[in-house]
Amino acid sequence: MNIISLITFTYVKNDAILLSSDMKGVSTMKLNKYIDHTLLKPEATESQIDKVIAEAKEYDFASVMVNPYWVKHVHEALEGSDVNTATVIGFPLGANTTAIKVAEAKQAIDDGVDELDMVLNIGELKGKNYDKVEQDIKAVVEEGHSNKKLVKVIIETALLTDDEKVKAAQLVMNAGAEFVKTSTGFSTSGAKVEDVKLLKDTVGDHTQVKASGGIHSKEEAQAMIDAGATRLGTSASIKIING
Repeated sequence: MNIISLITFTYVKNDAILLSSDMKGVSTMKLNKYIDHTLLKPEATESQIDKVIAEAKEYDFASVMVNPYWVKHVHEALEGSDVNTATVIGFPLGANTTAIKVAEAKQAIDDGVDELDMVLNIGELKGKNYDKVEQDIKAVVEEGHSNKKLVKVIIETALLTDDEKVKAAQLVMNAGAEFVKTSTGFSTSGAKVEDVKLLKDTVGDHTQVKASGGIHSKEEAQAMIDAGATRLGTSASIKIING
């Protein structure tokens, strides 16, 4: 799905909504809908997941981002709200087989997910096996799109050279995903403003950019948005909104 002119979109309960992409000086009221309120720690308990859900409802964030195990629970808890349920696929290494990534996506869709954030095959990208990388992405994108789900692709910028980041973004764009995403938050570093700008310069208005990992303040969030990000993945959402 392509982005046209200066309009961006996201799915809210499978319906498209429009948001202004003039991100300069974004207000708190608008900023909430850039945020995927995230809890991906392996030790997360149900009570911690429920706290994140309650916060997402209160602040009306774009989504609650959790590991696949929690998707059904989150989806049921978010019924009646316009907060999406999001999950990760092939996380955090991207080294699962394509068949497993597709199966994981199918399970998440059956459990009620709205958005899929998959990790591309980083090793194959660095090995320049670009056809394999693109086909891996495309398989998950096709599964998502056939069920009207939004797909983001994590390229793990911390492990890539600038040339590799550009190539990865091009592959994501070619495969038809809605977003190229910087980071898992589980590698050596997270999102950087210069990487967001590089990715945005690469994909233009065809694909959106999600900055994720290490965003802890409103100032950092604003810098990512100014560089071209239209979605932010963070566990510091409340702190960011409250400035």
